[in-house]
Amino acid sequence: MAWTTSDKVLELRERSHAFDVFAEMMDGWRRHLSGRNASLLAFFSFLSIFPLMLAAVSILGFVLEGNQDLQEKVIDSAASEIPVLGPELAENTEAINGSIIALLIGLGGALWASTKAFVGLEGALDDTWEVPVDDRDGLPVQRGKALLGLAIIAISQVGTFVLAGIVNAAGLHAFSNVAIIAATVVINIVVIGALYRFLTSFPATWSDVWLGAIIAGVIFTVLQHFGTLIVTEFAKSDSQAMGTINTILGLLAWLGLIGITVIMCAELNAARRRLRLDPSAGTNATLDIAIRT
Repeated sequence: MAWTTSDKVLELRERSHAFDVFAEMMDGWRRHLSGRNASLLAFFSFLSIFPLMLAAVSILGFVLEGNQDLQEKVIDSAASEIPVLGPELAENTEAINGSIIALLIGLGGALWASTKAFVGLEGALDDTWEVPVDDRDGLPVQRGKALLGLAIIAISQVGTFVLAGIVNAAGLHAFSNVAIIAATVVINIVVIGALYRFLTSFPATWSDVWLGAIIAGVIFTVLQHFGTLIVTEFAKSDSQAMGTINTILGLLAWLGLIGITVIMCAELNAARRRLRLDPSAGTNATLDIAIRT
């Protein structure tokens, strides 16, 4: 028997709505195998980093042709959010070039690979909303939504870069760091809310996702600022080879924390909706769910 349906827990759930939501969220995490989904999301995110940078450099080469300085600033801004490896990737990533056909094939391959993390997120969100397998989006729609997720992230990066430039240009040095952090929190909340809203087969509304988006946005901002510290602690070693391996493990650990945060807050959104529509849902131990295989 699940701990969420024990007599003592059920008594607490009847007394406190907040605890009822928490228990339903944790039970959803268990039933939907969300720990596995968070790990897969971290792994896919790691695999997506290099092709994502490659695609970004190539696209910016088209959009900002003739403005190398702005190109580099935008790339550096995005790379700075990847602890330790980000600056190195930014320095060693070159745009796809060659013939038009080779360029299109290379860019298409990079975009396809870089959307894998978004496809993984779509599947995880469908699990949290308990969408039956047969009712989930097919491959073309999945990849289309993944490109939408990629566009949302790209726009947010440009927005963060522009806001940082405005704050620095205003000369408010005493408040610049606070203003940039506050703006980053807001952008992260909006981005995560949009991903929760659009990267799922379930017809979620903004009212369904706002609480999880706020919590995830704040935690994600904290992880962004402490990411380098986390990875650096892992990377400490007297051996260069072990240092490289530990850096990769540290980056995976950091991405794992982000994955847990995003999926756990998605479970919170789904738990709130289930209890809002059916207050007795939390005590139904025989609830049938569809798990993605």
